[in-house]
Amino acid sequence: MRSWTLRGRLTVLYGGLFLVAGAMLLGVTYVLVQNSLAAQLNRQTDARVTALRAEATNTPGRDMDKLVDEIRRQQDEVRATAGRSLLTQGGLALLGVGLLAGASGWVIAGRALRPVQRIRETAQRIAAADGIGSGLHERIALRGPEDDVKRLADSFDEMLERLDRSFDGQRRFVANASHELRTPLAMNRLLVEIALGEAGVPDQTKDLGTSLLKVNERHEQLIEGLLLLAESEGAAFEKEPTDLASIAAEVIEATETELTIRSSLKGARTAGDPVLLGRLVENLVENAVRYNITGGRVDVETRQSREHAELTVVNTGPVIPEYDVESLFEPFRRGRVRTGHKGSGLGLSIVRAVARAHGGDANAQANPEGGLTVRVSLPIVT
Repeated sequence: MRSWTLRGRLTVLYGGLFLVAGAMLLGVTYVLVQNSLAAQLNRQTDARVTALRAEATNTPGRDMDKLVDEIRRQQDEVRATAGRSLLTQGGLALLGVGLLAGASGWVIAGRALRPVQRIRETAQRIAAADGIGSGLHERIALRGPEDDVKRLADSFDEMLERLDRSFDGQRRFVANASHELRTPLAMNRLLVEIALGEAGVPDQTKDLGTSLLKVNERHEQLIEGLLLLAESEGAAFEKEPTDLASIAAEVIEATETELTIRSSLKGARTAGDPVLLGRLVENLVENAVRYNITGGRVDVETRQSREHAELTVVNTGPVIPEYDVESLFEPFRRGRVRTGHKGSGLGLSIVRAVARAHGGDANAQANPEGGLTVRVSLPIVT
């Protein structure tokens, strides 16, 4: 219900204040009416008593005390009846007017809170947008008098504008820098391969060239990872029905490793970019294989719940401190446990970025016996 809490409280406060004021007014009116009625009845009673006493002098034997008491009783009865009638009719009128005041307070509170509701809805749309910073193009654009709410909405729009420019500039910089670096790296690889392919190359030079190719390959992987991270955070892609189970099966089949890979692949249909989702699964399996132990295993599972398509990858490996797990999703963070493998440090960052760009999320948990369990949840196809 829209703004029910605050709007309801304002309505109850408005109606309550009106009822309290009305009740006080009714009480004052009751006292004034009773006093006025008592004074008027006393005057009438005094006149009647005077007339009866004058008449009693001409009519001996009449009990004047009983007549006076009867007149007083009738006076009190009239006053009580008038008071009850005033309280009953006034209470009913106050209740009706209170209900009317509550309804009008509901309408007035709704109109007063409409700008706040608009700000809240805009913030919710931005928070629910797929991809990091993808909803920052939203604006409140509130029109009306220059009051505190209008200034708050304008300040919010200005903040969104600056954040949007910042996120957009960051993505463009990463994408442009990555593109600019791909060409020289490709040229370096080509030149080294040509040099190694010539006849009569000394073994020492071949060893040096092989080392340079490995370094160059790591740099190329880093650049590709940065490009993919910028693309996934930008969320500028079309979504189509995709099954995580089929993607996982292809990745497992293409993975070359001496480790044991066990899979339980059930249908897990979602909507997204097959290329990005393929990279997500590939990064998870690659990380699970790379950061493992000799003779270890990797478990890959896909399934579909009532609300999510889920992918879970579990691996054996060194024990990871629980406090260090969340930092693994940060770019260029490889954790404090060293395994001798050198990666770009972008694997899990890309996984989470791709998952959030598709409206889902990725989380990890350290296994007590060692290794990591990573779960990715994505919206199902409806």
